[in-house]
Amino acid sequence: MTSLPVPDAVAQALEQYPDAVRRRLLQVRDLIFAVAAETEGVGPLTETLKWGEPAYLTETSKSGTTIRLGASRSAPDQCAVFVNCQTTLIDTFRAHFADDFTFEGQRALLFPATGDFRREPLVLCLRAALTYHRQKAAQKTQPA
Repeated sequence: MTSLPVPDAVAQALEQYPDAVRRRLLQVRDLIFAVAAETEGVGPLTETLKWGEPAYLTETSKSGTTIRLGASRSAPDQCAVFVNCQTTLIDTFRAHFADDFTFEGQRALLFPATGDFRREPLVLCLRAALTYHRQKAAQKTQPA
């Protein structure tokens, strides 16, 4: 997988993390872009900083919620994928992937910075976040 160039501000934010965390977060960044590219209706992503952390927005399509990358304050050796705590995403992830990740409240799924991790569950979680608004809108239009 070829990495897209990392914007300077995002690169500087990533430099604040320990090497292992930064390497894994860059892998997840590549995965976010790959999932967005292969998921119909997501379109291009905006890569920026939110609260000093790398963030990925579906500004053009408005199909999903913002995804942020970082480390957990409670477990700094763990990588975190943050989503808006007002969504139902973490509850859904917890119900389906309790054996693959640990969770922090309603805002983050956590996984180790080193060693193996199962990519497919993370791909499914990223796809759900990138299409959250579209899926929510589709559920509202379905008959009860």
